[in-house]
Amino acid sequence: MISVYKIKPAFQQLLKPILTFFHKLGVTANAITWSAILLSIATGAFAWYYPEKNALLLLPLALLVRMALNALDGMMARTYNMQSKQGEILNELGDLISDFIMFAPLYFLFKLNVFVLIAFLFLSMVNEYTGILGKAVSGERRYEGPMGKSDRALVVGLFSLISFFTDALIPYSNHTFIVICGLLILSTGVRIAKTLKVK
Repeated sequence: MISVYKIKPAFQQLLKPILTFFHKLGVTANAITWSAILLSIATGAFAWYYPEKNALLLLPLALLVRMALNALDGMMARTYNMQSKQGEILNELGDLISDFIMFAPLYFLFKLNVFVLIAFLFLSMVNEYTGILGKAVSGERRYEGPMGKSDRALVVGLFSLISFFTDALIPYSNHTFIVICGLLILSTGVRIAKTLKVK
């Protein structure tokens, strides 16, 4: 099934020089995870209190940097033997918190209906929780589906970037996010099915 997650290996290859540089500086995997969380909190707070044009440009840039940091923390942990239970918990909880804080201001930025926004946030959390359940049930974290974390970041980032230059998409924001909610339900179903198939 089509997903941005499938290009992750190529994305990681691009990040290897940065990974090496961070390691030489003594940066830990958990420090990178915290950086992603703090970036998300700062971006979400700015967009919530100042939901103007600048926030529409800041959001896609912050989402791109966050995606890079999320890839780097896992690469750092695996490459330099920094994997830990604390790091895994921090990573999973950090993603849930970051998604909520970064996407809550979409209510103002995209003029979303409050119920559409709540459905989007709720289904996003359910989708990620289903991925975590995959590891608990079958020993393998699930990332499948057409609207995973990376896909959501791409869609929201593109919508924000286009809206920075033109308001043409804003009248269709509710319809767009209703479709996204449908894809989130599909993603969750795919992850459940994949988990149950693992023996």
